[in-house]
Amino acid sequence: MEIIKATYDDLPRLMEIFSSARAIMRNSGNPHQWNDKYPSEDIILKDIAEGVCHLLHDSCCGTIATMAFIPGPDPTYAHIYKDISMNEEIRWPDEKPYHVIHRIAADGPGHGAFDKLINWACDKADTIRIDTHPDNAIMQYLLDKHEFTRCGIIRLESGAARIAYIRHNIIP
Repeated sequence: MEIIKATYDDLPRLMEIFSSARAIMRNSGNPHQWNDKYPSEDIILKDIAEGVCHLLHDSCCGTIATMAFIPGPDPTYAHIYKDISMNEEIRWPDEKPYHVIHRIAADGPGHGAFDKLINWACDKADTIRIDTHPDNAIMQYLLDKHEFTRCGIIRLESGAARIAYIRHNIIP
């Protein structure tokens, strides 16, 4: 398997992957994180144009997963709060330069796609930030498994709350 940058020709397959990911979320008790229009084709086309949309490509199965891997700073992470009430702003553990992972999705379980994408990202960046919906138990489990630290709550542009995580990689 290899991780490559997406091209415009990959858009139909990407939209299939996001559709599968939405179904997985809904079936696992997370019906609100991504609505039927998120991520939109426009968002994915922008990710492709900016060179931040990456694919996990398998030689026999084709593209099986994707993520946006974006150099920070990201305005979504400018403010972080102690808890879901968002009454008390706190600080990130540090202000080191970081990359953000958004829109990580696979067409189904069993590929080890998350492991491969996270390991690739960890090889590319010293610090990674990521967030997930409070109902996304699968993602929370995977982030804990991969030694991400839960830092607090962030607010999306829409106002929705997300659990924010950070991971520092020790690169020799």
